[in-house]
Amino acid sequence: MKYWLMKTEPGTYSIEDLAKEKRKTTCWEGVRNYQARNMMRDDFKKGDRVLFYHSGGKDPAVVGTAKIAKGAYPDHFAWDSGSKYYDPKSSPENPRWFMVDVQLDKAFEQPVTLSQLRNEPQLEQMELLRKGSRLSVQPVTESEFEVVLKMAEAAKNKA
Repeated sequence: MKYWLMKTEPGTYSIEDLAKEKRKTTCWEGVRNYQARNMMRDDFKKGDRVLFYHSGGKDPAVVGTAKIAKGAYPDHFAWDSGSKYYDPKSSPENPRWFMVDVQLDKAFEQPVTLSQLRNEPQLEQMELLRKGSRLSVQPVTESEFEVVLKMAEAAKNKA
C-alpha cells in the first residue's frame, strides 16, 4: 500500500462534495501535469490511502482521508470537446491523461492546517512542505500519513 496527498480547491470540489456522492466515490479527473499523471497512472493502486487536502483559500489544510477505489484508467474528459479538460491530442486509442476513483474514508472534525503541518518537526521532509512543491498529487510516507492522523485526532480533542 502507498500513501498520497491529493489537492483540490474547496470551491471547485470539497470533501463535503465527496461526502454527498453516491457511495462517497468520485473520479479524480482533470490532472494535466505529466509528473502527476505518471504517478496516478503508474503508482496509484486500489486500496492506497489518501490525505484529502483543501488548497487555496485563507487556510489550506488536510481535511480528511480517502482511499483509491479504482486504479488508473483513461480520463475520458480529455476527449470531450465541451469539457474544460479537453485535449485534442488525446483519444480513446491513444489516451494522454488518466484518472483514478477516490472514495471518502473520513472527514476530519478539525482540519490540520498548513501552518500546523509546517510546525510539526516529524513532517519537515513532507513533499507538501518543500519550497516550490505545487503538484496536485504527491507521495506521502506512511509515517507522515500517521503523524497527520494523530494531529487530526489531537485537534479534535482540543475543540
